[in-house]
Amino acid sequence: MTDFSFETINGETKRLSDYKGRAMLVVNVASKCGYTPQYRGLEALHEAYHDKGLSVVGFPCNQFGRQEPGTNEEILRFCQTNYGVKFDMMAKIDVNGENAHPFYKWLKERAEPKGDVKWNFEKFVLDRNGNVIARFESGVAPESEKLKAAIEKALAQ
Repeated sequence: MTDFSFETINGETKRLSDYKGRAMLVVNVASKCGYTPQYRGLEALHEAYHDKGLSVVGFPCNQFGRQEPGTNEEILRFCQTNYGVKFDMMAKIDVNGENAHPFYKWLKERAEPKGDVKWNFEKFVLDRNGNVIARFESGVAPESEKLKAAIEKALAQ
């Protein structure tokens, strides 16, 4: 599997290989979106599945309606204060276009359907071997049975 590096929301370096052997739920997030309350459900998934091998990873992005205008510090404070977020949060990135983070370029090439992220809170599920096994549009809530089934499939592989 290709390795990628990310800057965490706290300015540290994290590598995709740090998640080796863990399933992942990767989500582009925003603080001023109609879907922002999904943070609560994402945190619930983190609480329910982290010890079973799932890492929820949020990537703030300001490309959709400029709904993530804050600094990394403001984003982190918002997430912790309003939603008690403890899952991994990365520094703000672009997910589409010329300046898209290489990890997101890679994700979009391997997911079905392929192609650009359409809005905030789009979700990608990766199995323990780093294979993209599912992609969900923004409107699919973290509580959805479809998403939970994909997570459980990822954990079983």
